[in-house]
Amino acid sequence: MKSIFTLIASILITSAAFCQTDSTGQRKTAALTVGILQGGGGLLGIDFEKIIYKRFSVQVGAGIVSYGAGINYHFKPTVRSSFISLQYWNQGIGASFTQNALGATYVFRGKKWFTFQIGAGHRLQKGPAYPENRSFPAFMLLYSIGAYFPL
Repeated sequence: MKSIFTLIASILITSAAFCQTDSTGQRKTAALTVGILQGGGGLLGIDFEKIIYKRFSVQVGAGIVSYGAGINYHFKPTVRSSFISLQYWNQGIGASFTQNALGATYVFRGKKWFTFQIGAGHRLQKGPAYPENRSFPAFMLLYSIGAYFPL
């Protein structure tokens, strides 16, 4: 577990160093987000996002036993702007698979580094790690909080 935190800290420091200057004057078209419930809803996760056309971007991520992907529409033509997202979250793998969901979220991005998202997702499948004593409602709340670093 300690090595995971060391890896994440290294990524944060490296990303922050690359984000400080842009000697070419080009606009940044990618971002790395690190936080709680990022990367498909993992306890701690990372998402990588790349703008592919004007305000549209794609993202992929992984977390502690989770993964996810999304298609995003930014409100402004910059990776630093807030956006709406259609996302797939997969929580758990193999015997630890809990659930997966497909949903829409609103992602707020602050001007410097802060980000959070909130939305709703349709549960697709219940896994073997889902608690037997809990009901499996059709929809679930999708949310996360973290820091983003334009690349």
